[in-house]
Amino acid sequence: MMITATPPTIRLIAVDDHPLLRDGIASVIEGQTDMELVAEAANGIEAVNLCLSLRPDITLMDIQMPLMNGIDATRAILEAWPEARVVVLTTYKGDVQARRALEAGAAGYLLKSMLRRDLVDTIRGVHSGKRSVPVEIALDLADRINDNDLSSREVEVLRLVALGSSNKRVGLTLNVTEDTVKAHMKAILHKLHASDRTHAVTLALRRGIIDLHG
Repeated sequence: MMITATPPTIRLIAVDDHPLLRDGIASVIEGQTDMELVAEAANGIEAVNLCLSLRPDITLMDIQMPLMNGIDATRAILEAWPEARVVVLTTYKGDVQARRALEAGAAGYLLKSMLRRDLVDTIRGVHSGKRSVPVEIALDLADRINDNDLSSREVEVLRLVALGSSNKRVGLTLNVTEDTVKAHMKAILHKLHASDRTHAVTLALRRGIIDLHG
């Protein structure tokens, strides 16, 4: 009589500041005999503490959260525990977010809209040692590989504009002249191929260049 070996249980932590999203992840995992949700966290700081104390097989990490975002949390976890495996979750397929997450050491990247369809396969793939990036995100990264990145000051300017600041107010906040702010905005529009300020903000949010969360 042949005995089939039982696959090891994959221990998981779900990190997201929205309880409904964590409930959705839990419902998917509950239906899998080889997976167990061992803890939940609502921000990056909780995630780091839980991950380093419980040592799960995989941490499912939201990117946009208060107190500490998912990319910084991923970096902190991997600096303290290089063997950790993190799959980052996000609402938008922002290529900048994807690149930052992968640079931080994430083993996988998944859109929240794909959770019910792809979460289980992503978990099993990452647990087996693979990296998992959706095709559309990989193509987005490839398409933009030669794009000019915004400088840190340009990101700062655009974030203030997104929050509703005028050029004059941005200048006062950053202690630069209004003409300097206008020059930064001109460069931003050119780099993002945007038609105006609103378009630039929309593109930057979609691509993950700026984050207004929290």
